Amino acid sequence: MKIREVNENKKQFISLLLLADEQESMVDRYLEKGNMYVLEDGNVKAECVVTDEGNEILEIKNIAVDPENQGKGYGKALIDFLASKYADEYSVLQVGTGDSPLTVPFYEKCGFVRSHNIPNFFTDNYDHPIYECGVQLRDMVYLQRCL
Repeated sequence: MKIREVNENKKQFISLLLLADEQESMVDRYLEKGNMYVLEDGNVKAECVVTDEGNEILEIKNIAVDPENQGKGYGKALIDFLASKYADEYSVLQVGTGDSPLTVPFYEKCGFVRSHNIPNFFTDNYDHPIYECGVQLRDMVYLQRCL
């Protein structure tokens, strides 16, 4: 297993990026300003994009694992990699996600705790309703992990 930074042609991973953020115009908001990493294990299994949010906060803007490889520890490996790589530069690793029974428990298992919400984020910023596990996502839930 190898994790490498991607500095050029980040859109080559658009199919993975859209798994985590299904509106391309939203991905475009952070893709070029963020640092992108891909996890390879034979081939690309997962990716993530992180941005500097100021005040020693590093934010995961996008993290996705190829559907055939979910549940194998690749997402957690990327988070552990970020926590280790950026521990000397940042004090907090944070992520914003929908209040979903799929994603929130995953982040909690990775050591994140709920921090705050942004009401109506998904309904205000996306051009169509977003559903996960049959539930419409409305609020952005922020979770944080100390580094």
